[in-house]
Amino acid sequence: MSGDLYITLLTSLPYHGELFGEQQTPISRIQLESRLRLLEPEDAVTLDAIEQLIRWANHSLDEDDAAVAAQTQRLLEGEICSWLQQLIAYRMEIRTLMAALRRRRRGEGPPERPSGWGVGRWQRRIHANWSEPGFRLEGVFPWVLEANRLMQEEDHLGLERLLLGVTWRALERFGEGHYFDFEAVVVYVLRWGIIDRWSCYHGKAAVARFESLVEQALAGQRLEFVGDG
Repeated sequence: MSGDLYITLLTSLPYHGELFGEQQTPISRIQLESRLRLLEPEDAVTLDAIEQLIRWANHSLDEDDAAVAAQTQRLLEGEICSWLQQLIAYRMEIRTLMAALRRRRRGEGPPERPSGWGVGRWQRRIHANWSEPGFRLEGVFPWVLEANRLMQEEDHLGLERLLLGVTWRALERFGEGHYFDFEAVVVYVLRWGIIDRWSCYHGKAAVARFESLVEQALAGQRLEFVGDG
């Protein structure tokens, strides 16, 4: 995409606002998709792959951690820039950490293998420090102890809010220096997804969601919340 088209696309997108101060997205998905038609075909494919990976990891109640790891690896090995590789890896490292917390919360031990069950650099440390509340990763993920506490207390909304905030701030950091390029588009779309996810907790949607969660809990099904981007 030419620089002029990037400018046209990004200046047509309304400001997101503050995450927890918004009850709906600043633009509808239909309107957003219309703007994204300005993307070059290869950029559109890359963005769609990133969104699908994060959506799959976030919303499936029955996903296979190894399958998510494999899908992530395929995307990382594709023809994408190092910035995108770092963004995807960071996002999926958070997911790996949360998968470990959930596994331990269910009373399970560490995965059989020290690596290959998740994504990123911290699999072996998590495996080696399974009994530690934060897997000795507090220096890397300062919020991990709070996430563990919220999970232990079954404060699902609090955990969701924490993780969405963590991801939102990470995207802000990744977006520094990117204003009118494809990277800026990726940050905008992923932040749009976070606001869209949080907006589900307002009004009738929130009531319906929590009623569904209660029904799942009573049925003995697994509850799972992972923050988006």
